[in-house]
Amino acid sequence: MNKIKMSLVAAIAAAAATTGANAGALDNILSNPKLDIELRPRYEAVDDSVNKDASALTVRTALGVQAGLFEVDGLNAQLQAMSVDHFGLVADYAPEKAGYAKVVDPAQTRMTQANISYSANDFTGILGRKMVVLDNARFIGNVGWRQMPQTYDLAAAIYNGVENLSLLGAYVTRVNKINTSHFDTGTVLLHATYKAMPELTLTAYDYMVENFADHIGIRATGKIDLENVKLGYEAEYAMQNDPSLTDSDDAVFGSNPSGDVDQDASYYKISVSGSMDAFTLGVGYEFLSDKGNGEFAFSTPLATLHAMNGWADVFLSTPAEGLTDTSVKLAYNAGEYGKLAAIYHSFSSDSKNAAGDDDLGSEIDAAYNVKVAKGLGLLLKGAWYSKGDDSFGKQDTTKYWVQLDYKFHAEM
Repeated sequence: MNKIKMSLVAAIAAAAATTGANAGALDNILSNPKLDIELRPRYEAVDDSVNKDASALTVRTALGVQAGLFEVDGLNAQLQAMSVDHFGLVADYAPEKAGYAKVVDPAQTRMTQANISYSANDFTGILGRKMVVLDNARFIGNVGWRQMPQTYDLAAAIYNGVENLSLLGAYVTRVNKINTSHFDTGTVLLHATYKAMPELTLTAYDYMVENFADHIGIRATGKIDLENVKLGYEAEYAMQNDPSLTDSDDAVFGSNPSGDVDQDASYYKISVSGSMDAFTLGVGYEFLSDKGNGEFAFSTPLATLHAMNGWADVFLSTPAEGLTDTSVKLAYNAGEYGKLAAIYHSFSSDSKNAAGDDDLGSEIDAAYNVKVAKGLGLLLKGAWYSKGDDSFGKQDTTKYWVQLDYKFHAEM
C-alpha cells in the first residue's frame, strides 16, 4: 500500500479515535463531528478509433469530516481529502501511458474541501475550498462523474430571508480542475432563485468569469401533476458577452490572454418529460451558438460537461460552428431492482463549416444502476458515438463503465 493510502487509513483511524478517550480534549473545539467515507472503484474502457484502446481500473477514496467549531452556534468546519489511484493494476490509458485513448482520471491526491461556514438569521457565509453545483451544472458544476471532482476556492454569501427567494454571491479565486491542474481567477458568481408557485421556479444569474465572458441568463423549471401523468419542464436562455472582469496576470483556463477578449454568443434549452407509473419519456433541444462576432462559440468550461451533450464526451468543447443537441430519453424505474435509462442524441452545428457541412453525428447512451446493499450501489453504463461529416474531424467513440460506489456516514 502506498503512502497516499496509508495517510488516508491513518486519518480514518484518527477520526475514529475521537469517539473514545481523545474525545474530551476536542470537546471545546469540535462538536457533533460527522464522518463521511466513500470508496468508488471503477473500470472504464475507451475506443476512440485513433489511439490504442484504453483500459482503466481506478479507485476514488474520500474521507470527510464536518463539525461545529468552538461551541459557537452556526459556526462549522468541513474537511475532505480525496485520492485517486490505479495501483498499477490496469492503467493502459492516457495520461498515464502515451499512445492510448484518454481517461481523465490520473493518479493524484488533494484536499478537495476545506472551509469554514457561519449561519445566522437566514444568512450563511462560506470561506475556503468548496464543491459548487448551481442548478443543473450547465454553467457551474463539480464534475462529480470523474474520480477527482472540480472544486472552488471562494468566499460566498447566501441569503434566504425572503420567502421562496434564495440569493447567492461568490468570489472565486481559484478553480481546481479534475486533473492535476488549477488556475487562478477573479470570478464573480451571482445567482437568484424564486419559487413563484409549485409549478414554476425562476432563476436568474450572472456568472462573470474573469478574462473569458459574462454569462447572463434566466431559467424556468417546474412539475405539473395531471391525473395519471407527471409533467416536468425546463426552459433556459443565456447570453455570453465580453468579460466585465479582466486581469492580464491571470490565465484564461490555462492559456495566457492575448489582449481583450471579445465574446458574443447565445444559448437556449427547452425540454419536457412525462412520467406514468414506472416509465419516463423526455425530449429536449439544446442550442449553443457559433462564435458570431466573438472569439469563441458558446461554451461553459466550469460546467459538469459529461452530463450535457453525450456521455462519450466528444463535445467537452463547443465547435467553432456551434452545437445543437436534439435528444430523446426513455427511463424505467424497477424499484428495488434498479433503474434503466437510454438517451439518443442527434448533433448538428449552428452554422455550416468551411466545407459546407453541419452533421456532427449521433450518440446512444444507456445506464443501469441498482442498490446492492446498504450504502453500496452498482452502475453499468455505456456510450456509443457515431461521427457525422468527416470535415469536422470527429471519430467514432465507444465507452463503457462498471462502477461500485460505497458510502458510509457516521455521527461521532
